[in-house]
Amino acid sequence: MRQQLSNFKADFFKALAHPLRISILDALRTGELTVNGISRQFSIEPANASQQLAVLRNKGIVVARKEGSSVYYSVSDPSLFKLLDAAREIFNNHLIGVRGMLEEIRLEQTQSPKRR
Repeated sequence: MRQQLSNFKADFFKALAHPLRISILDALRTGELTVNGISRQFSIEPANASQQLAVLRNKGIVVARKEGSSVYYSVSDPSLFKLLDAAREIFNNHLIGVRGMLEEIRLEQTQSPKRR
C-alpha cells in the first residue's frame, strides 16, 4: 500500500510538472473553462491547451463536461488549490530568503574597503 501511494504521488506530481499546466489549474479556480477559453487566456494554440488538459485529465486532476459542442474543464478535487497555495507560500518564503542573502551581500560590499 505504501508503494502504491508513493507511485500515485510521483505520477500526480509529474502531471503537475509543467508551468502551463499549473497556470491552467490556477485559472480553473474561478470555474470551468473550455479549450478555446484557455487558449485565449494564455495566448496559445487550442491544440497546445488540449494536450496539456489531456495530461491533467488522464491523471484525474481535471474532469470534462460536454455541453452541446463545447467541453468544459474543471478541477476534480478542489483540495488541489490548497497544494497550489502551499507551493506559492514556499516560493514566497524562498524569495524572502534570497532577499535576505542579497541584503547581506550588499551590506558586506558597502562595509568592505574598495580595491583598486
